[in-house]
Amino acid sequence: MQLVCEGIGHRYGDLAVLDGIDLTVRAGECLALLGPSGCGKSTLLGIMGGLLAPTRGRVVAEGAPGTTSLNPITYVFQDFALLPWRTVAGNVALALEHRALSAAEIEARVAASLARTNLAEFRHAYPKQLSGGMRQRVGIARALAVDPAVLLLDEPLSALDAQTRDLLMEDFLALWLAARTTSVYVTHNLQEALRLADRICVLSRRPGRIKEIVAIDLPQSVRASPAHATRMAQWAEHLWHLIRDEALVAEREIADG
Repeated sequence: MQLVCEGIGHRYGDLAVLDGIDLTVRAGECLALLGPSGCGKSTLLGIMGGLLAPTRGRVVAEGAPGTTSLNPITYVFQDFALLPWRTVAGNVALALEHRALSAAEIEARVAASLARTNLAEFRHAYPKQLSGGMRQRVGIARALAVDPAVLLLDEPLSALDAQTRDLLMEDFLALWLAARTTSVYVTHNLQEALRLADRICVLSRRPGRIKEIVAIDLPQSVRASPAHATRMAQWAEHLWHLIRDEALVAEREIADG
């Protein structure tokens, strides 16, 4: 399934956040949204997922989800959004409990999702017993349990320390390469975008407009190889050139506010 954004614009009262966004998220790709703080990345993600109605334009989902998909579009949030009184398995099952599934079907999906995310041995643990990286892994497992056609990720690694972020990024990449679920990944981090995305959509400062869409034409499986370090560094330099000046302005706006 792919998502097509047609002329998306959005305002919060008098504040223009997005303007003239025409963008297609292709079936089976990982597309990163990158840009300075306040440029509307999370707002655009919310519009794509149906959480917000745009002031102008529309989002069209093209293609049918797979027969095993319970949720065409599913989110993974920055703050984990786990219920502290539920175990790991219970948090993953939460996404399934209001579906027309038997107890055996729910258990099978939970077990499969925990196995995919290397959480099977933690199924009886509670969120307070887990590290931040493990809690985010539970959030990813919960999203995968419904077999989404489109996965929307809103800075899922930004609350983690650098070492945990790198480890979880590689784990997420392995999961994504195995399933090739259409994904939109919001991030401030150039290295995350370069490691994960097939294409990187760079937004301008508010109101967010598309400055450039950068295609990363190396397979994700080889991007960490020293043989491609020079090419990856060139992409990183180009992306930083696109956002550097506006990122400095956005930082001053936030600080002055």
